[in-house]
Amino acid sequence: MSARPKATPTIQIDNDHVIVTEWRFAPSAGSGWHWHEYDYIVVPLTTGKLVLETKDGVGSAELEADCSYFRKVGVEHTVVNANEHEFAFVETE
Repeated sequence: MSARPKATPTIQIDNDHVIVTEWRFAPSAGSGWHWHEYDYIVVPLTTGKLVLETKDGVGSAELEADCSYFRKVGVEHTVVNANEHEFAFVETE
């Protein structure tokens, strides 16, 4: 079995107040397991479906470009692009 391709994070801002990261996912690429130390906001740059794997199971989310969402600190998961096209979002913590 081949390893899942890795998504590409690009940190745009990292200071004492905020971390802003652009994430780009090729088809079937994943973020790798991580957990959020801060509340965060995601702004999708693309419309499509992401698979969310957590210790409790697997779910999915349909995201629409420019429709932001908010999550609380402590979320542990991996995110996988379930589209035939690149998927991208900006995450602000």
